[in-house]
Amino acid sequence: MGVNAASILSRVLQPRNLKLQSQPTTSKAALDTILNHLKVGHLQKAVSVLFGSPEPFSYSLYARLFQLCSSPSAIVEARKLFDEMPERDGGSWNALITAYAQNGCPEEALCLYSEMNEEGVFANEITFASVLGSCGGVLELGLCMQVHGMVVKYGLCGNVILCSSLVDVYGKCGFISDARQMFDEIESPNAVSWNVIVRRYLEIGNGKEAVVMFFRMFRTDIKPLKFTFSNALVACSRVAALNEGRQIHGVVVKINFEVDMVVSSSLIDMYVKCGRLENARRIFYHLGSKDLISWTSLLSGYAMNRRTREARELFNEMPERNLISWNAMLAGYTRSLEWEEALEFIFLMGKTTRDIDHVTLRLILVVCSGLSDVYMGKQVHGFIYRHGYHSNISVGNALLNMYGKCGNLRSAKVCFYQMSQGRDMVSWNALLTSYAHHQLGEQAITFFNEMQWETRPSEFTFGTLLAACANTLALEQGKQIHGFMVRNGYKIDIVVRGALIDMYSKCRCLDYALHVFKEATSHDVILWNSMILGCCHNRRGRDALKLIGLMEKEGIKPDNVTFQGILLACMYEGNHELGKQYFDYMSSKYCVIPRLEHYDYMIKLYIRTGSLHELKTFVKRMPFEPTVPMLTKIYNACKKHGDSRFGEWTAKRLNQLNPSCMHQGLT
Repeated sequence: MGVNAASILSRVLQPRNLKLQSQPTTSKAALDTILNHLKVGHLQKAVSVLFGSPEPFSYSLYARLFQLCSSPSAIVEARKLFDEMPERDGGSWNALITAYAQNGCPEEALCLYSEMNEEGVFANEITFASVLGSCGGVLELGLCMQVHGMVVKYGLCGNVILCSSLVDVYGKCGFISDARQMFDEIESPNAVSWNVIVRRYLEIGNGKEAVVMFFRMFRTDIKPLKFTFSNALVACSRVAALNEGRQIHGVVVKINFEVDMVVSSSLIDMYVKCGRLENARRIFYHLGSKDLISWTSLLSGYAMNRRTREARELFNEMPERNLISWNAMLAGYTRSLEWEEALEFIFLMGKTTRDIDHVTLRLILVVCSGLSDVYMGKQVHGFIYRHGYHSNISVGNALLNMYGKCGNLRSAKVCFYQMSQGRDMVSWNALLTSYAHHQLGEQAITFFNEMQWETRPSEFTFGTLLAACANTLALEQGKQIHGFMVRNGYKIDIVVRGALIDMYSKCRCLDYALHVFKEATSHDVILWNSMILGCCHNRRGRDALKLIGLMEKEGIKPDNVTFQGILLACMYEGNHELGKQYFDYMSSKYCVIPRLEHYDYMIKLYIRTGSLHELKTFVKRMPFEPTVPMLTKIYNACKKHGDSRFGEWTAKRLNQLNPSCMHQGLT
């Protein structure tokens, strides 16, 4: 009506400001006057007549006034009007409870409902709907259950709005089984009912059931809301349900919902999360208008899939950007380990936008770690403290990780202890990893003992500690960690099992390693590789080659690491013929492209068996020039075995690549 009810009532309800006009003498005439004033939007005049008349008025008139006073700015004045009433009926209570509920004041709505019950006033369907909505807002499960009982008592179970509200509150409070039971009791769920149950399953992380319920809806005659489509697509993205997502896409196109930005953004996100970037891009470019969410979703997809060139092209095309867009592009560079590009992008960001948050800072610290630039990291550290980000746990952990990876363990330790009560398991793992990475296994074990007073270690923690024990040959400490895991009921997953095998193998306890390997219910290629390399480290090449045969019988396809183990085993067994055979099998049989390290192992194998003729043929057929370390090994082998011709050829190549070698006595 264009009337500010708050300001009007604020004046009207103050006696000194109340200027009454001459009023009709009968209550009917007064009522007609009030209704006429309301009809033309003169709320102030209507209230003046109301409070100026000696005659009582109908409760419904007060309810009408509450409706006009129920905007967020006028809700307080509506309460004053309510308190001024000589008597109140259910309509008046309902009007004010609804006003509170609709204007984001759930606590006040519930308090008023309690007062209403104490006054002995009976609630109706409208009251219950408002109260249940408020229960959902503050997760008030106990009162919701009481209202549920009243709904049953008053025979309102057939009211689809109330039943849907009950589903909503039970779901929001985490009682999804009760929500589902309530939903199944609704005789004819409407579009809102279906939307609520799909949404609640999605929110508790059960994307699969959310998708199931969405498809159940199609067996009814109910047309889904656009938000239901969006929720179902988000659920598909979370559980990588590409086929179901495609079916939903087909329905979206059929009923022309693809033009809706909420639905189209969810479609793009679903295809991105399911790894179908081209599908996502096709939808994106068919949109008539593209919002920032769509741009950012597609950009994030390319960035997170390490397709940074295409991501940057999208970023450059964006008509507008927000902080999420900048962070997504920077995250793409860090994920792809493109540190120089990331650094350049940080400088661009600094010149272009003043926006920054804890995500940005964490990513910048990751870049500092990748570049091993502790100086830049210290500058970021200063910014963090000056701008109050040091209390953010993810920033603190990134700072700790940066110092650790850059080798500044003293600063890492200081940061760790400054975090005090704010640190978590990630903080402990970052500190342990830093010490383990720098071959300081004993200190890492000491921190592990301290850690147990504060938090429960994770499987990742044990993987880090076992790696430290393996690198420092700390067998006893490794055994203690293994025993700790067994005694405390930790699940030894495939990663930790591989770390145990690696630790026992490097500590020359191959029988223990084999025992851990055999205990696994299933073996993937990583676990096989750990055991094969373990045999090689213990110079048991024959056992390693037997394991390779067993691996193939299990149907596990070898990878490039497996072939490193095979060639190492052949080298220990002195069998260059078998090594050559497996080297040829890499590309011809297993489609594994030989890497630099495989060529290096073959050169070592030929040298070890004194097969310089085969070595000469092998080296000259290599698809790239031998490296300086390779040529140095070959040259020394030629001198040892008296192959002057091959030695001269090697010396010439070596002199071209690194003349200083010749001056260091290799000639």
